[in-house]
Amino acid sequence: MMTPRRFSMIREFHLADFLTLANAACGVGAVLFSMRYMGSGASADFLTAAALVPGALLFDWLDGRVARWRHEHTALGRELDSLADILSFGMAPAALGYAAGLRGGWDWFALTFFVCCGVSRLARYNVTAEQLSAGGDKVAYFEGTPIPTTVLLAGLLAILLWQDRLGERLYGGVWTIGVADLHPLSLLFVLSGSLMISKTLKIPKI
Repeated sequence: MMTPRRFSMIREFHLADFLTLANAACGVGAVLFSMRYMGSGASADFLTAAALVPGALLFDWLDGRVARWRHEHTALGRELDSLADILSFGMAPAALGYAAGLRGGWDWFALTFFVCCGVSRLARYNVTAEQLSAGGDKVAYFEGTPIPTTVLLAGLLAILLWQDRLGERLYGGVWTIGVADLHPLSLLFVLSGSLMISKTLKIPKI
């Protein structure tokens, strides 16, 4: 009786999976540079953090293309992709927002809601991908906005840095609501998260 072959993570990796890990590395780098900016105040640190998010988007695009080109769609690859995406397009934009000045109590709630929506959206995609693909290799449409669209938030924050509108100079100022502060800008994160988990919004996948 043959014993089942032991799972070897490295042996199971394909080229597309290494590109997915590059996506994750960009996300981690964006979080770390956001933290560094809070200590240094150096614009270069914030811009590097913001630039790493579209860098992650490039690797996210490449891993899908390579997987289809080499016919290497695997369960491991799908899980890696989701975990990388939550780092790069969930945690990284939230960290950028926090570093930019969204630090009021209601801002914390908004950023947490945003990340939780991203996690939920990716989990739903993994569960429904087979159904949405109708037996093919590619889904026909997205339910809710894809999580990489949050790269727009990173781009917006980079523009605010260029305009010297971070920290106390954020557009919309700060409102005190009850016992906590809210920067209206954080509502963009709430909007982005809500669009990600929308069931009625269907976006064709190109």
